[in-house]
This record gives sequence, structure tokens and C-alpha cells, in this order.
Amino acid sequence: MLLAVPASKPSQAFVPMTELLTPVPVTPALPIPAPAPGRRPARVARPNRAIRSVHLVGICGSGMKALAELASDLGWQVTGSDLLPSTPALAWMAARGLRVHQGHRQEFLPGHVDALVYSPAVEPDNPERLAAAALGIPQFSYSGMLGLLMRERIGVCVAGTHGKSTTSAMTATILEHAGLAPSAVVGAELCGRGASGWGGTGKLFVVESCEYRHSFLDLSPKYACILSVEPDHFDCFADFDENKVAFASFAGNVHDGGLLLVNGDSPAALEAAAWTTARVETFSQRPGGDWWGTDSRQTAFGTRFRIFHRGAFFTEVLLAVPGEHNVSNALAASALSHAAGAQPADIREGLAEFQGIRRRFERVGSYRGVTIVDDYAHHPTAVRTTLATARQQFGRRRVWCAFQPHQVSRVRALIDEFAVSFGDADQVLVAPVFAAREAGTGGAAAMSELLAERIAAAGTNARFVPSLDQITATLDDEARPGDVLITMGAGDIDRVHHELTGRLRRDHAAG
Repeated sequence: MLLAVPASKPSQAFVPMTELLTPVPVTPALPIPAPAPGRRPARVARPNRAIRSVHLVGICGSGMKALAELASDLGWQVTGSDLLPSTPALAWMAARGLRVHQGHRQEFLPGHVDALVYSPAVEPDNPERLAAAALGIPQFSYSGMLGLLMRERIGVCVAGTHGKSTTSAMTATILEHAGLAPSAVVGAELCGRGASGWGGTGKLFVVESCEYRHSFLDLSPKYACILSVEPDHFDCFADFDENKVAFASFAGNVHDGGLLLVNGDSPAALEAAAWTTARVETFSQRPGGDWWGTDSRQTAFGTRFRIFHRGAFFTEVLLAVPGEHNVSNALAASALSHAAGAQPADIREGLAEFQGIRRRFERVGSYRGVTIVDDYAHHPTAVRTTLATARQQFGRRRVWCAFQPHQVSRVRALIDEFAVSFGDADQVLVAPVFAAREAGTGGAAAMSELLAERIAAAGTNARFVPSLDQITATLDDEARPGDVLITMGAGDIDRVHHELTGRLRRDHAAG
């Protein structure tokens, strides 16, 4: 079978796959279909004039908020709108002097703006997009604007099914400690910094790079990392092969003279790496990769481990964020940062001071003796990892998990994996599915009821609870001092812990 590869690799066009899938440091286990000629970074059109003002439609989304922060640091005038803006996001933007509107209306678009940027959830018939089209104002997708900004910088991109936000934040933190003053766009706020995006004076540009709707193909990094590749985003990938092809195309976008770092323990990531002409290095928590971490052990302050590079000792790291998954994230960030110019001391010091990011095993307070942790996990692998970290951190304490599934299509496709991923929890309360980006939510409750039944059948106490308010009431009645509550999901499940801690503040005020 003859296969076409992206046009920017003319010497490889129409070559049999068996000739193209050459071994990388760890040989791919299974071949994947060839990346079809598709969107390349060159497809992000340049505006006719320099951009000094932008209007962001969907400004309160995690990535768009980070872009707003970056644009503000660059000195651009920023306005925006959002259908359901969060109170914290609005407060931050007001403090920065950004004008943000609730809802979407034609008159919210400033007539003088240089460009409109829209989030993936905003369709072409949005009133503000229609107004921009009528006025001839250039429009860019969120990822398209990141690609445009990356043309003038040195891209450092972190992709993968799990760990993108944390690894991107770690990488940017290390590069700052190295004095390289990077710009960054991360999909979650860095604890201790109060921002998820910023503009630096250096040339490096660190970007969390998501595969949803192939958005990371708008980026052209010099340094890139693929942390893992697993089935996900069932609303835009018909099957796992399509997902893997997207990552192969992303690998093909890495500059020829750059570096692609891949997880040596992820077969699909290794397969994708076969499609790059950049240098490839692997990382693993087992010996054998170009980079590997070992001797991981808990201390009073976090996790300590050692890093080896090509068989030689590189440095020792002390992490304040818990979990073996963060050891892997830190290892990837170390290798990526070193390629971009950081030295071992920069890596050691940057990671030692890294405080984590919001909604990633974030301790958010307590309520009547119950320790509350908030986490973004919404994929079976992430659920299992988060609960294993909780068990490691809290021992035999009773762990409640208030879980809000994210997207009916994801739960339907991965229900067998979800059913067995809650084993480290003692009690699971399953909320109706948060049906983001899906038309209609009629099956949300039924799918969550089925999921709760499957979790219970796998041996974990689980029940369906019809609303977040009822979850809060259940915890208020049944949780006891010494318990641990993890609010988990990518939707608005954090309302539960906000309500509980809010009650405590109100009780104290009344007292």
C-alpha cells in the first residue's frame, strides 16, 4: 500500500509504510496509518497588519484565559465575551482592566479590533464572528493564534493524553529559573503564580498542545514532547487509529533540526515518533531510554528521585507535588528544558520550587474534619492515577470520590475501563455526565446511572446522585471527620467543594 505523507516532507512522499517506520530508540510495536496531507502551520494565515488588539470569544475557557494573559503582557488591548463566565475568571480580568461581556452579541465586538480569536466551542454562526466577517476583521481559532505567535518564537510544545498541563507548567518554570524568560500558555493556573499564561522577553514559547480537533497541527515547534497516546476525544476521532494519525502528523511538524521527546513506555507515542525528521529521544521510569528516572522515594517534603541521561547521572530532584505520575511529568519536563537550554542546576531548582497547578490533586481546604482535594481527572487512566495518589498520601483514611463524568461519548466508549478505575476509593458518588460540546444531554443521567452500576459491580461502593446539590447534601450527612473527599472531573464538579467550604465560612461568620 502506498501512503502519502505531509507535503512539507517531499522526499518522503508516496513511500511504503514499511520503509518509513524506521526504528527509534525503542522500536514501535504496531504500525499506524500514514498521516494524510492535512493542516500544516502554513495554513494559519498572516494578518495584513501587526496585531495590537484582540477580541476573544469564549475568553473564560482555560486556554483562552491563558491567551488573554499572554496578550495583555504583550501590551495588546484585550476584550472578550463568554456565555458562562466564571466568577474567579471575571474577577481576574477586571483586575487587569480587561473588558469582558457575558453572553454573545454583535455589539460586543469593538469596531477597531485587529483580530477576533474564538475558542473551539464557538461556531461560525456566533453573532460576534458574523459581525467580524461583515467588517473584514481577521479571525483565528485559538490554536491558530498560538501558531501565529509561534512563528516569531521558538516553540516548545507538550502533547499527550495525560499530563500536558503539569508538564508544560514544569517546563516553563524550569526555563524561567534558567534565565531564558519564556512566554507560556498552559491550560491551568499555576499555583503561586495566579496565571496560566504570560509573555516573557525571551524567544522560547511553551505551549500546552491539545489534539482535540487536530488543533496542535497549527503549531510548529522546535522542541516537542509526546507524553502518551490513548483513546480519547470520541466526539472528533472516529477510532483510535485516527487519534494516532493526529499525533503522527504532530510529530511531523517538529522542525528538522529540533527534538521530539517521547514516552518510551507508550507504544503509540513511539509509533508517532517514526514520522518525524527531528532528533528523537525517549524518557521512561525504567532503564533503557535516553532519559530515565530511578530511586523514587517519599520524603517529608515530597518525592525525591534521580535522573540519568544516556546512562550517566544527570541530577537529583525533589518534587513538592505528589504521585508517581508527576515523577514522569518532571522527567519529561527536565529533558525538554535541557534541550531548550536549561542546565541541571536550573532543572533541580525549578522543580523544587514548583507548587503545582490548579485542579491537579489540589488541596482546597477542609470541612468539619474532612480533607478536600480537587482534581481534573476525567479519563480512566487519570482517575486511577489520582486515586492511587490519594491512597499513597492518606493511607487507610476513608476516601470519597465525587465524580462528574465528562462527555457521554467518552463514558460510552470507555465504560469498561472506568468501571475498574475507582478501586482505591471507598465511596463513589457519580453525578450526571457533564456533556460538554455534545448536542443534547438527554442521555447524561442514564449514562451516569449505568456507570455507577458498573463501578459497584467491579467491587467499589458507588451510587448515582442526580445533581451536584444532592451530592453536597449527601456528603454533609455521611462524611465524617478524618475522611478525604476528592471532587473529580473536567466540568463544574468543583462547585461541591466551593459549597462545602462556603458553608463553613458562613457558619464561622454567624458564630
